[in-house]
Amino acid sequence: MEWNFSKMHGIGNDYIYFNCLDRDFPNPSKNAVRLSNRNFGIGADGIVLIKSSDSADFRMQMFNADGSEAEMCGNAIRCVGKFLFDKGISDSKKISVDTLAGVMLLELNVEDRKVSSVRVNMGKPELSSDKIPVIVDSNQCVAQSFEMEGFLANMTCVSMGNPHVVFFVDEVTDDQILEIGPKIEMHSIFPKKVNVEFVKVISQSELEMRVWERGSGETLACGTGAAAVCVAASLNNLASKKVKINLLGGQLELEWADDGCVYKTGPAELSYTGVVEL
Repeated sequence: MEWNFSKMHGIGNDYIYFNCLDRDFPNPSKNAVRLSNRNFGIGADGIVLIKSSDSADFRMQMFNADGSEAEMCGNAIRCVGKFLFDKGISDSKKISVDTLAGVMLLELNVEDRKVSSVRVNMGKPELSSDKIPVIVDSNQCVAQSFEMEGFLANMTCVSMGNPHVVFFVDEVTDDQILEIGPKIEMHSIFPKKVNVEFVKVISQSELEMRVWERGSGETLACGTGAAAVCVAASLNNLASKKVKINLLGGQLELEWADDGCVYKTGPAELSYTGVVEL
């Protein structure tokens, strides 16, 4: 069976998008592994299925490169907005999208009848340890000491619909990301595994981060991770509630607003389209 696909990315965090409004996508977990392979497949951080929803305008279902289903991705959902508008599926510049992390609201910035960037209401961060989840002795995990194989730093844990642990370090290194990151992802204090962010503070309004994503490994960007970093930096009095965050793939603008929600603005880009046999 042939399926049309769009390969899209938000500052380098790339996924393969399928229109599933009229038919069911076969074996999504298995095909996510196959299609995400960068040597033998299309190559991506995962796949995104766009479906109908009873509680929002549309529904986004996503699977990581290892086949595991993810709750949400801030970069991927921006591309969902672009996919829907640019293909004429929706003509609205405000779109609600249902995810496993809840309903997200998108505001589309349109130039020359194409979406150039998207502002996403990422919702309110969850700080309760048992709901993130992280197994610690306190109700919240802010600036708590963590040590593993010679790596020692304070950790702050935040859920943006999926679990994140944030470490503020003097310099972000390959060893942290590639050696320590995957071990922290699987650490026993994170019963649902965890996304791992290492962050350098440049100023009160600018941060630099790299991320080891649960189920995908290091990616060029992570939207929910950037939101978690914005919250964690504020909780630790290291930055203001409105910051620019530099990731390997580019820059995102984040704001932990007075209404308690985190808003993220960034680009959404189409790489190419094609047809795949499933």
